[in-house]
Amino acid sequence: MSLAVYMLSYLPYVGRFVLPAASFYTFNNAVGPIPATIIFGSGVFLPRTYLVVFLQSYFSSRSLMRELLEPYFSRIRFNKEQKRLWFHDREGLLFGFGVGFYVFLKVPLLGVLIYGIAEASTAYLITKITDPPPTPAYSDKFAESQVRWTNKHEFLRLPLANLDDHKKGGINEGQDFKATGDLPGKKFS
Repeated sequence: MSLAVYMLSYLPYVGRFVLPAASFYTFNNAVGPIPATIIFGSGVFLPRTYLVVFLQSYFSSRSLMRELLEPYFSRIRFNKEQKRLWFHDREGLLFGFGVGFYVFLKVPLLGVLIYGIAEASTAYLITKITDPPPTPAYSDKFAESQVRWTNKHEFLRLPLANLDDHKKGGINEGQDFKATGDLPGKKFS
């Protein structure tokens, strides 16, 4: 498929729109139509090399996230459709999370160290976007309950300083973290 898109990009007149259209199509599913339109619009004016690098980064970060999430999926048994829905429901967050680590993994010598940090950070991310798994004896219906991300909007509204309050009941107790200028946490004298 990618070879066909690349070959079509060399067609006269319409070839300059092939890679931007491909980037719009693939990126639209992850982040929505507005950012995808910006990518498409800038792709018309940018050289082909930049779009190829962008698409390569997008697909590489997706592959990286699938690899980093493999320990979670080996513990929680999703069927193929459940796994697809799980990724689709969290695709934007996983792309943003994965592309940051993908950039650092490309740095020679530092990438090996960053991979360990990426694995630990993925484990931390899983604790924020899913429920804790039950013991194996009670895990029959757990995978089905985790396919949809039920608290997506509450989680995405949290400031970075309050990510840990998410699972402790900070959201569920009606606290509004958006308007408060005073963040809860340690106070130093």
